[in-house]
Amino acid sequence: MALIVICGATASGKSGLSIALAKEISAEIINADSMQLYRGMDIGTAKLTVSEREEIPHHLLDILDVSEDANVASYQQLARTKIDELQNAGKNVIIVGGTGLYIKAIIDELNFPDRDIQVRDRIDKEATELGAVEMHKRLQRLDPIAAAKIPANNLRRVVRALEVIELTGAPFTAQLPREDVDHYQGVRQFGLVMDRSNLDERISKRVDQMWELGFVAEVQQLISAGITKGKTAQAALGYKQIINALADGSSLDLAKEETKRATRQYARRQETWFSRDRRIKWLAPESTALQLEKILALL
Repeated sequence: MALIVICGATASGKSGLSIALAKEISAEIINADSMQLYRGMDIGTAKLTVSEREEIPHHLLDILDVSEDANVASYQQLARTKIDELQNAGKNVIIVGGTGLYIKAIIDELNFPDRDIQVRDRIDKEATELGAVEMHKRLQRLDPIAAAKIPANNLRRVVRALEVIELTGAPFTAQLPREDVDHYQGVRQFGLVMDRSNLDERISKRVDQMWELGFVAEVQQLISAGITKGKTAQAALGYKQIINALADGSSLDLAKEETKRATRQYARRQETWFSRDRRIKWLAPESTALQLEKILALL
């Protein structure tokens, strides 16, 4: 049975293409967007509505409360279990999303060291006291390669890297995916690439539409549901900006513009991440129908 990946930057058209492909090859879809795991985080993650899914079964959506912290190790186990279940039932599977590490966790031999709450809490406390820059400098001393891959402003991953280094005594990069060892054989990966100015325009329009659809009200409901009690969900693009604006009484219009800026930056990081993987076949920015035609020809 076929196992296909549709990846690329946010707002590049992955969802629409995945639906079209799933209908052609009778496939089911595995979500690989870390924030679409959360119940109630719909507008801000551009999660397809039930009707927009066009009766194509989607898996690993809405499986966590916003007060819970998502982690790639548990996602890996859930995703692989579901893929094996579907393939054993004779189903083709499409993995769709822009969270590169989650995709690699499925298809590559990527192992995750056990966590130690005491170690993690201590490093978290140091991060709070010292700040992101100092923690990143520590990572540079211990594992320069990991530091080059993880930006200083991604404090969560910096802390996790330092935790892994302390627990294993080995560089964090020793735990990163190995492209020469595939967990699944014959995976076909397709990436959507877009002209940067067009992508920026699509991001701006998408964020405007989110506000029109009631993004602020969605965040207000999630605050009541406990989104500020967890670390992962409240850091999501747009959610973070609105939560901060509501907390300090600042302008929601400024929060919207900050969301656009942060999303553009995130899209650049996604492009950089996926560009390193030589197994991805890139599809030019054209109509979904033409992209679908090319994928079917290659399959």
